[in-house]
Amino acid sequence: MKTIGVFDSGVGGLSVLKALLLEMPQARYVYLADGAHAPYGERNPQHIAERAHRITQGLRSSFGIDALVVACNTATALAIEGLRIEHPEWPIVGVEPALKPAAALTRTGHVGVMATRGTIESVRLARLRQRLEAGADKPLHFSLQACDGLADAIERDDRGAINELSRRYWDALVAQSPGDVAIDTLVLGCTHYLFAADVLQTLAGPAVTLVETGAPVARRTRAVLGLDSAPGGAVIGYPQVSLLSTGDPAPLAKAAARWLGLDVPGRHFPC
Repeated sequence: MKTIGVFDSGVGGLSVLKALLLEMPQARYVYLADGAHAPYGERNPQHIAERAHRITQGLRSSFGIDALVVACNTATALAIEGLRIEHPEWPIVGVEPALKPAAALTRTGHVGVMATRGTIESVRLARLRQRLEAGADKPLHFSLQACDGLADAIERDDRGAINELSRRYWDALVAQSPGDVAIDTLVLGCTHYLFAADVLQTLAGPAVTLVETGAPVARRTRAVLGLDSAPGGAVIGYPQVSLLSTGDPAPLAKAAARWLGLDVPGRHFPC
């Protein structure tokens, strides 16, 4: 049985864990929330890279994991290349805003992207955006919006703040529209944001398609591990999941119960 490590700054990566469980219910999972250092989105890039390296080493040495999923857009943007250099023989799968799928889906050619400031300002995202816009066979424009505080509000399950910030940042995206070309595709560029998808969909309206990355990441992880596809209607399991946090593990366990239906206790993991 393969053991897969998954880490995020907090609870947002549970959206990726859910996709992994559905894709590979036959695997074991060790999920680590870096709660003592969350959220990553507005932190110094060097600090995020240092945390990613320390967490990766801790998970690998303590749990003998067979692969790592960096379930955080900011950590992927700022640290995954360094992690792959440090662990060249070991599969590391990252997440990044789903700009390429969104470019294929859009009808108007205008795609909105909501993400943390760290992701929005990263060189990795800038290169991806420029490559897609330059290579498109139809007019294509990405409007980018840094959503300061939204991941933290989701982390705290503060519904009032989630609603207020989601509205503020959606309005800011709409204001960026080039001419009269409306956004018809919205990229959720932070794994936390899937847990505010209901609010964002209401604000955007039914004509806007929301795009996130959990399922593609799960398929990629299965492929690099050489595992068979999940049987249809796979049910999320319980004993094969460990929930760890560098901070208080209680919010992580509560979020896993609320969003994934997992009845698993959280444990503190100093790292």
